[in-house]
Formats: sequence, structure tokens, C-alpha cells
Amino acid sequence: MFKIMIVEDDYKIREIMIENIKKWNFDAIAVEDFNEVFHTFVKYEPDLVLMDINLPCFDGFYWCNKIREVSRVPIVFISSRNTNMDIIMAINMGADDFIQKPFSLDVLIAKLTAILRRTYSYSNIESNVLEYNGAILNLKDCNLMYNEEKIDLTKNEFKILYTLIKNNREVVSRDKIMKALWEDESFVDDNTLTVNINRLRKKLSDMGLTDFIQTKKGQGYIIQ
Repeated sequence: MFKIMIVEDDYKIREIMIENIKKWNFDAIAVEDFNEVFHTFVKYEPDLVLMDINLPCFDGFYWCNKIREVSRVPIVFISSRNTNMDIIMAINMGADDFIQKPFSLDVLIAKLTAILRRTYSYSNIESNVLEYNGAILNLKDCNLMYNEEKIDLTKNEFKILYTLIKNNREVVSRDKIMKALWEDESFVDDNTLTVNINRLRKKLSDMGLTDFIQTKKGQGYIIQ
């Protein structure tokens, strides 16, 4: 089932859209907290985003740009703003279509269906991120984002953090982490792992993620 995320400030409009989208056997949610648009996107992992331009806090252009940093998921703007400049900005930001308000629900559904069919018939587009407690790991560019701050990770730091986040409710042994690092045939001994863990912890602490990686004596590591 395709998942649609709606970023629309008008409560009545978004409820009508959700009701009609679900009639076509799509799943749909609407963003409630407009400070958390990006985090909602990461957690929900939608197949398509419906985005208004005029929003509280930051406008739709801002959130479109944030999403495009990590994903090529289709984004369709819906707005009463219909100047050529608005449409050009939307397309330049990476939007796939622009629907002017007021719009026909039949036209909306037809456009969504066409974009989903076109997109997912030819490629498997996914969000290239992992998220845990507000920390967002970019799988494509090997960086970590937290509270609007971004840090670059070395290859080993990225693999360590990826392994821990993928197993976020489990204690991960040092052996399992070292095996993950060995996948590219580079030799990593026990001391090298300790150095990488300590360096990663320092980077995390500097961006506000103090004690993000916890040591379980005699067992391994777990993220908090």
C-alpha cells in the first residue's frame, strides 16, 4: 500500500484529502506539528508527499529542500499561490508537480496515481536515512544530522553507527561490529575498534548526543 504524507495547514482541506486518498486504498497521514515535518517524513517513510507552500514556521520550499537532501521521493505542491515564480521555485526545489487550489479531488487522485505508477514502475525509490531519537543517519552521504547540525563520518564511524542504529533495541557485541567493518576486507583489530568508538563518541557529544553510545561491560554496545 502506497503511503502519502500531507503537509497542509488547513485542517478541513487535509481531512478531506485524507478521506478521499484512503478511498483509493492508499495510506495517508497529515503532519500535525509543523516544526517536525522532516522528522515525520523520516519516521513515516512516505511514497509521496503533498506539500503546501504557506505553512507555519517554515514554508513548503524549505521542507522540500530538506527532504531532497536525503530522498528522491515524489513531492507534489498544492497551493493557492500560482504565480510563475512560485511554480518555477517549486520545480527548481525538486517538486514533481504543482496543483493549484481550489482543486478537483478527482484531478488530485489522478495525478497522484499517475506519479506513483510512473515513479515506482521504473525505480525503487526509498528514503536513504535511518532515524533514532532525532539523530538522522544519511546512508548515501555518510553524515549524521541532529538538531539542524550535520557532521561527516569516516567509513568506519558510519558502519559502527549504522550497525548500532539498525540494532537499536539490542546490545551489539564488539565481534559483530568488527565483522561489519571487515566486510570491505580492511583489517580492523580490537584496538582499532576502540579508537573508532571513542572518536565517534566525541563527535556525537560535540553535537549534543552525550552518552548516545553506551557500553555494556562484557557484552558490547547499545545506543540510548
